[in-house]
Amino acid sequence: MVLPDCEAASAVFAKVRDRACQVLAHASGRPWLAGCWQKEEAHLAVVGEVRLAMLGTCGLDRDALLRRARAVGSLSEVEEVGRGVAGSFHLLASVSGQVYARGTAVGDRRLHHTRVGGVTVLADRARTLAWLIQARVDMAQAAVRMSSLGSPPHPFDQASMFLGVHVLAPGRALELGRNGYAGERRWWRAPTAELPPAEGASGLRTALREAVRARVRPGQVWAADLSGGMDSTSLCFLASEAGAELVALTLDWGNPEGEDPAYARKAVADLPSGTVHLLFPSARLPPYLTGLGDGGEPDDEPSLKQRDLAQQEHLSHTHRSRGARRRLCGHGGDHVVLPPTSHLHDLVRHQPRLASRYLAGYAAKYRWPRARTLRVLADRRPYGTWLAAQAETLLGGTGTAPSAPPAWDPPVGMPFWATARAREMYANLLREAAHTLPLAATRGRHGWIHQARQAGRVALIYDQYGMGLEMPFCDDAVLHACLRVRAHEAATPWTYKPLLAAAMRGIVPAPLLNRTTKGDATREWHTGLKVQQRCLAAWLEDSRLVAAGLAEPRALRHAWLSPATLRAADGPAVEFTLAVESWLRGIERHPVPAHLREHPREPSSAR
Repeated sequence: MVLPDCEAASAVFAKVRDRACQVLAHASGRPWLAGCWQKEEAHLAVVGEVRLAMLGTCGLDRDALLRRARAVGSLSEVEEVGRGVAGSFHLLASVSGQVYARGTAVGDRRLHHTRVGGVTVLADRARTLAWLIQARVDMAQAAVRMSSLGSPPHPFDQASMFLGVHVLAPGRALELGRNGYAGERRWWRAPTAELPPAEGASGLRTALREAVRARVRPGQVWAADLSGGMDSTSLCFLASEAGAELVALTLDWGNPEGEDPAYARKAVADLPSGTVHLLFPSARLPPYLTGLGDGGEPDDEPSLKQRDLAQQEHLSHTHRSRGARRRLCGHGGDHVVLPPTSHLHDLVRHQPRLASRYLAGYAAKYRWPRARTLRVLADRRPYGTWLAAQAETLLGGTGTAPSAPPAWDPPVGMPFWATARAREMYANLLREAAHTLPLAATRGRHGWIHQARQAGRVALIYDQYGMGLEMPFCDDAVLHACLRVRAHEAATPWTYKPLLAAAMRGIVPAPLLNRTTKGDATREWHTGLKVQQRCLAAWLEDSRLVAAGLAEPRALRHAWLSPATLRAADGPAVEFTLAVESWLRGIERHPVPAHLREHPREPSSAR
């Protein structure tokens, strides 16, 4: 928790004093920062009345942080401390009692805020603040997540699940004054897309290299996912370059057409001879959705974590037994390196002849219907108007299938088991959001930033669960490097991840950069649902979503117990709805978050 420098905040702190391992003070002696963190995650400095904390992965050493702290004379200068620093961290400061706090632009480090006892306080977990003010769940947000948990449109992807608790949007900071003032400030802006591909690739190579070196030290044992795909393979070679002793982990989905094991073996053959390679056949791992009914600790919002949580725990146990405390993961590569096809909307207006070639290529690749594609590309509605129009589409049916490049974000829809009440709740939110500004002026840039933030949401959940996963593709510097390249040069219908391939040329062997396929776990997903039939049948008897009027019981029964009979387009919503139901049950069972258990405080100092 982050607290302002005033007596009212001291009263709030009294409620959490016995639940924090470490406490740092303002220059006044009042509590400023309270919580529990690993010593290696805390980068702290005190210079006069300036207190700085960079919590997370940080490429700045102690002496460099002290030098930057000495240059801070006001809140407006705090952001310079984090400028150009590799890694992923919260940046927190107390300057003469004035507070500055922010997470990351990608959103893998998040902050929430609420008013309590007459003051604004912040926390990295929404459930901390929800417990503090005894907040109720916002069921309208549950309806949103039931529809589009994987990627709700902006701004709903950054909305809190608790009434009275607010998410500090990625890219924004919150300032707290001693007089109770609280104001937001934008600290991050997307860079201009101006670099030619070669220069952009060089920048991405530098950003990824520094992201890995901010984590890896020579001689350390590190685990690393190795699917054989471009993202995880790149991280393995960069970690090896940084001097890590690698334990590479590969999942074999058992698909006869799957190429993951073969490409992973090719990569290992080119990595240092001491690299340990462990292959895990999916049939020998816990099935998808294992532990669904065990009532585990819920996150700040519903997530798809339960899908492979047992598998991830098995992998974590294995790599720790091999001496690796943490593990590199390629998650985020698809989101950050590859812009969405909505950039075609921009390309049509600036380079129509080139856009025509791209459009033909993508239409053939994804089988886009010509008429619908042309309608999307001709659409000039501003973002807020588009959101409001989605409300009417939502009330009129199940929404529009994403069979063309997205207009702004993917089209909004509801599964057939959603009730009229659920549709109306979501539609009302869409109408209220009609004033919302997009994340960038153009559709392609907006979509690129939006999908990067979805990667950040996933990285955040696994980090808070303590899986020991490190996801360098989710670092702000990596996103910044990608956004400096024009979207149509970062992705084409004829090549796969050309920007990353160019960045890794000379580091990753060329044959490994030519792969264009991805592994598929569809069969494991269906198997997991089948294994959980008894649990799902029991949940249907007292479904929280049905009780809230958000799901129609007979239709929900059909979706959960007969998923093989559904359209492929309904598959994701089955899992989204299941995640929301599980989360609601978890919140009931765990009104006090596990991270707020009482425990002795450890001495902590920023000196």
